[in-house]
Amino acid sequence: MSIGNSPEDERPFPDESQEARPSVGRALQQARISAGLTVGDVSSATRVRIGIVHAIEADDFAPCGGDVYARGHIRTLARAVHLAPEPLIAQFDAEHGGRPAPTPAAPLFEAERIRPERRGPNWTAAMVAAIVVVIGFVGFTAFKSGDGGDGKSSVAKGATPAASKTASPEPKKAKPTLSTGEPTDSAIAAAPQDKVTVRVSAANGRSWISAKDHNGRMLFDGLLKKGESKTFQDSSKINLILGDAGAIQLYVNGKKIQDDFQPGAVERLTYTKGDPEVG
Repeated sequence: MSIGNSPEDERPFPDESQEARPSVGRALQQARISAGLTVGDVSSATRVRIGIVHAIEADDFAPCGGDVYARGHIRTLARAVHLAPEPLIAQFDAEHGGRPAPTPAAPLFEAERIRPERRGPNWTAAMVAAIVVVIGFVGFTAFKSGDGGDGKSSVAKGATPAASKTASPEPKKAKPTLSTGEPTDSAIAAAPQDKVTVRVSAANGRSWISAKDHNGRMLFDGLLKKGESKTFQDSSKINLILGDAGAIQLYVNGKKIQDDFQPGAVERLTYTKGDPEVG
């Protein structure tokens, strides 16, 4: 019987530091969690696909496509989680048979990155913009052509009172002069001394007219056809608006009014009991 150490006592002591050290994938995972990052955050920062990040953290390097690519992924992920990549790459080489001899013709590939999708021109937006431009041009052309019409002709053909008031000039300050012609019998008969009497006759064509009394009450508002006449009376004042003054003949308090109204002109007139004044 031999005296000394037994064969079991000659076995090398286990390297506790090797057993306590985490694997490459585990080290990357712990560093990522300590940094408060998700797998998606790391994938977005490094452009390494999420499936490859999960596989590396599980120490499965087959999806990397080879040891060269695996080293590139480890280096990229280590930098993203704030780890020094060299110790992890050395540990990977030790666990996978060491680093192969460099081949001059073989380039060193970095981690596979996701290429952004190339987008073509947005033809839909371009077509919508072109349609909007065409519609705007057509609307502008129609507006300009409609704006060039003659306002006087529309009033002469029986425009509404609101349109006539908009296009009307200011009331005339000077009153028409007394005509030398004799008034008709009907005009004289309709002219009492204590009232103002105005007779409107469409002698030269049709015209829209409006007549109000001194209180602003509407006496007549409408179209007077050629040959028709209207007579208005009030205790103190008659206010007239003539849509086509050139077509109208006036008799005020039994006297014919000599006027120089132009065809198509809009006139605002006011007559009282003392009108017309003899010039």
